[in-house]
Amino acid sequence: MKKIIFIVLVALISNVTFSQKKKAATKKTVVTANAKGVFAKVDNLVVEVKSGTFQVTINENGKPKDAITIKNVDAKFAPTNTKITAFKANGAALYLLTFTEKNITKTDLKTEDLTIITSIIYEIPTKKQVFSNTQMTNHIVEKVYLDKNKTVSETQERMRREGFEFTLNADGSITQKNKTQENKWVYDVAKMEYVDAKKKK
Repeated sequence: MKKIIFIVLVALISNVTFSQKKKAATKKTVVTANAKGVFAKVDNLVVEVKSGTFQVTINENGKPKDAITIKNVDAKFAPTNTKITAFKANGAALYLLTFTEKNITKTDLKTEDLTIITSIIYEIPTKKQVFSNTQMTNHIVEKVYLDKNKTVSETQERMRREGFEFTLNADGSITQKNKTQENKWVYDVAKMEYVDAKKKK
């Protein structure tokens, strides 16, 4: 009877130990994946950071064959909402890369929360960038003194916007908008670039 109880206890302890090891291994895999600096994937393309370069790696048979450099970055570079999407414009196969960068700057009197949304369209076989859009939003909170002696102050808050809001339409055309202007662009296959829709007509 004692032998049976002993065997059961050993089996239970082994099972618990195995489960704990299995969980730890799963968690480690997630960390390793993040450490590799891979932000998005589609088809044979990988958006990643390699040796200080933010790039689109072009794979062939599962191995890197070529790359498109987006920009050089430092160790702090951590874009969010990174996506790469395949689409067609006038029959041409293109890819839209979007990513967001945030930067907070603080002083004793002012805090600036800057958000930059970048949208880039590539023609992969030629590695050509055919369109690019940058939209910046800066949320500013500032302490402003109302008298010369700096005894009375108030907190002022404002939003500063630069650039255009970017929209990729279902037909592959592009719309850019801000408060005062709207632009529409269509893809010219022969020129391999986006051109003003009004001039295209």
